[in-house]
Amino acid sequence: MSIVVTGAGGKLGRHVVERLLEKVPAEQVTAVVRSPEKVAGLAERGVRVAVAVADYNAPETFDGLFAAGDKVLLVSGNEFDKGRVRQHSVVIDAAKAAGVALLAYTSAPGSLTAALADDHRGTEQALLDSGVPYVLLRNGWYHENYTENLAPVLEHDAVVAAAGEGRVSSASRADYAAAAVAVLTGDGHENATYELGGDEAWSFAEYAAELSRQTGREIAYHPVTPEALTGILAGAGAPEPMAAVLAGVDTAIAKGELVVDSGDLSRLAGRPTAPLSEAVAAALKD
Repeated sequence: MSIVVTGAGGKLGRHVVERLLEKVPAEQVTAVVRSPEKVAGLAERGVRVAVAVADYNAPETFDGLFAAGDKVLLVSGNEFDKGRVRQHSVVIDAAKAAGVALLAYTSAPGSLTAALADDHRGTEQALLDSGVPYVLLRNGWYHENYTENLAPVLEHDAVVAAAGEGRVSSASRADYAAAAVAVLTGDGHENATYELGGDEAWSFAEYAAELSRQTGREIAYHPVTPEALTGILAGAGAPEPMAAVLAGVDTAIAKGELVVDSGDLSRLAGRPTAPLSEAVAAALKD
């Protein structure tokens, strides 16, 4: 039996693999990647990297990848223009054919109605229809969605968003990875749905104030309309469809759809979630 992590070369997948190595022997972990060089360092630690270059867009690369009794983490893809439900169904179909013991999927909060959630809902339905024992890890927003892109904020001393006074229960990738590892290494999670978010919700005005505190500069929050934000993001190089999706998330934030107060994340992780201030501090050090 292996614990298999798809998308292991990505930022969340890599966090999960690293945490798994703290919990289980390396030979029980399979890291599935498109480009083996992204996880070359793991091979030196004994992790069996699936070098079949398994790709969500190539169903045949998943043939024989899973075995009966495996536990699988399906990390959602980020190719929004390639039909993510179809991509994810490739993994679900292969897992069903192999008879895996569990398939956990990194989804989106059940409260989120923005277009970003459509592929997640479609994937959830495909997973439920498959009959494979499942766990829905409905991950909320990530601290790093903001803190890894501070350059324009610091350049203009401004946080620009279309979220109004809405609040966000974001958490760190490490927090979401810890929850996934708890599910993959624990018992009693079959057919469960977890709504995951940080312990402390924050507003963009508070985010700007935290940036001001840590930088010693006056950084203000400038709310804009979703249409204006779409134009700003497109002008910065984001493809217009993606810019519209991100602006839609801000609209959802304004409606309160990214406030997750279930407490599931800290319970699964076994500790309080890291506050946004820690992610800001780490980003400013880099």
